[in-house]
Amino acid sequence: MTTIDDTQIQGLVSIRVGGETFGVPVLSVQDVIAPVRIDIVPLAPPEVTGSLNLRGRIVTAIDIRKRMGMPAREPGASHMSVIVERSGELYALQVDDVGDVLWLAVAEQEPTPISLSPDWRAVTDGLYRLDGELMLVLNVERFLTLAPTQQLAA
Repeated sequence: MTTIDDTQIQGLVSIRVGGETFGVPVLSVQDVIAPVRIDIVPLAPPEVTGSLNLRGRIVTAIDIRKRMGMPAREPGASHMSVIVERSGELYALQVDDVGDVLWLAVAEQEPTPISLSPDWRAVTDGLYRLDGELMLVLNVERFLTLAPTQQLAA
């Protein structure tokens, strides 16, 4: 977070997934890449689509749609990957589209609505009201914490 004129500002990379807008903290984002070959990882959790090679580093690809219980992307539909880091490991969040970096006042962030599904509330830190839409703030740490008992049940 940055301070401008005594106002705390946070940078969020806006992403679109299944008609929803999320904001990923800019300090969590390492890169944004076009689609690349993803190798299947046997016995991986359902939301792990595989792994990819990014400049010599192995990156775990996560399907945000599966993780959030959204319908699958249409075959052949365009997508991108937002590369984020957690505990020294890189992850490629597969998204439909990447928008702009938005610099928003922390004071304008609203709490996550109680009406949002518990699964979505668990991985978001609140929301911003943008022109004509809501943007949920994704908590990358919690989003990438995969619950082993839920994975086995799926």
